[in-house]
Amino acid sequence: MGKSGSVDFELYLITDRSKTKGRDLKEVIKRAHSAGANSIQLREKDLKAKDIFDLSKELRDIIPKRRGKIFINDRADIACGTDADGVHLGQSSIRADIVRGYFRDLLIGVSTHNLEEAKDAQRRGADFITFGPVFYTPSKAGFGEPVGIEALKKTAELVDIPVFAIGGIKKGLVKDVIDAGAWGVALISEVMEARNIEKAVGGIIKEIKRVKGAKS
Repeated sequence: MGKSGSVDFELYLITDRSKTKGRDLKEVIKRAHSAGANSIQLREKDLKAKDIFDLSKELRDIIPKRRGKIFINDRADIACGTDADGVHLGQSSIRADIVRGYFRDLLIGVSTHNLEEAKDAQRRGADFITFGPVFYTPSKAGFGEPVGIEALKKTAELVDIPVFAIGGIKKGLVKDVIDAGAWGVALISEVMEARNIEKAVGGIIKEIKRVKGAKS
């Protein structure tokens, strides 16, 4: 079984140092965290395992336990070895139920792109999923056409774990995805490329809270 009650964040920031416009990735993360981004997925697929390990340990210094969560893309072993909080799995990764069997204390997120994948992730014990791309974004173009709001809405209705909308999410689109049932939003470019990182993060968080508050 998953531990979805531990998903206490609504903005899920995914790293991509190729989008930081020359700024040091750790500095971008530090600024984003100070502005309220308290859940970071380290997703630097081109780095070697040792480099990911070292970077994850440095991020733990920036984001101490109880002040935020760190997820490592695909590598549960590195997550466990660096005191990270969780692992994020793709569709070609080791299945969530297998990871859970060996790494019981890790939170598990899974990338999904359709309802079938979302249901499978839940069945295998994922704590949360990202779903998309909801809108067009160059970073997710390889996954095909955007799935759209209706697919997000249907998925959010039919799974019981938190769903994070991903793909082309900007402040002006937060209301659409939250109204469709998303628990929160997963962002890459909107923060990594932002000229004012604090403003970008703060604006998204404020909008999520505003929309959710209006619904309650």
